[in-house]
Amino acid sequence: MGAALRIPNRQARWLWLDAQGLAATPTGALDLAQLIHELGFVQLDTIRVIARAHHHILWSRNQNYREPMLGKLLKSRGIFEHFTHDASVLPMQFLPYWQRQFERRAARIRDAGWWAGMPDADGRAEIRDRIAREGPLSTHDFDSKVEGTKKHMWQRPPHKQALDYMWYAGELATCHRVNFTKFYDLGERVFPEELRQQEVSHEKQIDWLCNSALERMGFGTQGDIQRFWDAMSALEAKTWLSANSGGLVPVEIENADRSLTRAWATADIENRLARLDRPSSRLRILNPFDPVIRDRNRLERLFGFDYRVEMFVPAAQRKWGYYVYPLLEGDRFVGRIEAKADRAKGLLTHTKTWVEPGVKWTSARQGKLEAELIRFARLVGVMDVRFEAGKAG
Repeated sequence: MGAALRIPNRQARWLWLDAQGLAATPTGALDLAQLIHELGFVQLDTIRVIARAHHHILWSRNQNYREPMLGKLLKSRGIFEHFTHDASVLPMQFLPYWQRQFERRAARIRDAGWWAGMPDADGRAEIRDRIAREGPLSTHDFDSKVEGTKKHMWQRPPHKQALDYMWYAGELATCHRVNFTKFYDLGERVFPEELRQQEVSHEKQIDWLCNSALERMGFGTQGDIQRFWDAMSALEAKTWLSANSGGLVPVEIENADRSLTRAWATADIENRLARLDRPSSRLRILNPFDPVIRDRNRLERLFGFDYRVEMFVPAAQRKWGYYVYPLLEGDRFVGRIEAKADRAKGLLTHTKTWVEPGVKWTSARQGKLEAELIRFARLVGVMDVRFEAGKAG
């Protein structure tokens, strides 16, 4: 890497937030397909404390978003579901560049010993033939059971393993969801033929993955690039950088602690920096699985914000809480909150606030938080918002 362009920490944060749709005020006309395209993917998650992660992530960028919109886009084949670092939705036009990920995920399952109970090729063909005859089916339409007396929480019945394997391999695809239950259909009935038939070499797929990751980050280390999609190995990312560094700009990113990280940026980085505006001073309640939160290494480097998901940590060992929402104000994380919604009762309850070191929790900030919680409640159709937390802790 030659002489590097130095990017101050504040500019680096502005660039990352701008690239991920969190710099502008989250209002205005909503083009959902374009929003997902700009993000690259949106993680899906089953946990619903207020809103599920995918709905919350989209709402954070444009508060005109409402929950039914994503399902309609899936049904219209504007997006498809598959696995990045986790289950996600991606723009359908990305399909030709996702073929190797189908292969990678299927191979990983074949090599995993705990999938040993999965039906063989003939058994999977029977399931596939049934879907071909009957149309989209969910796991509830099958009745095979986990065998043996010793069962583990992560074990799935044979039919579920088969469905998931064929979904990972691209043989089946998510047709639609009902109350978040996935319905599987044949891949050829979900994926448009003109996209399925496009053949893109592995090398070109990796090139697209790396370039599109950098485009959506503005800058990144080798690890950042590899982790963005999690659809290539560290070695593949390293090899790509070695072969393509001539078209990139070497940069030094100033971190929150004033240390420097060597990274790479897109060729137009100086123009992108020149166009940057200060992010909106809006206080935003972000989801634990938001793209800006998900890569904990990048998050802590740029913002000095230490965040961990503690849902699967025993309650007595949690530092914060079960489902804790980071608070972003402008280009700074100012705290985190715990809140939950009871849709049946029409109630959203704010139970606790933690303030980041060095942040003064003023009445103005409290007012911003309360206003954002009221807006968040509208997303999930809840009218009553209760602030039990009182003063920030």
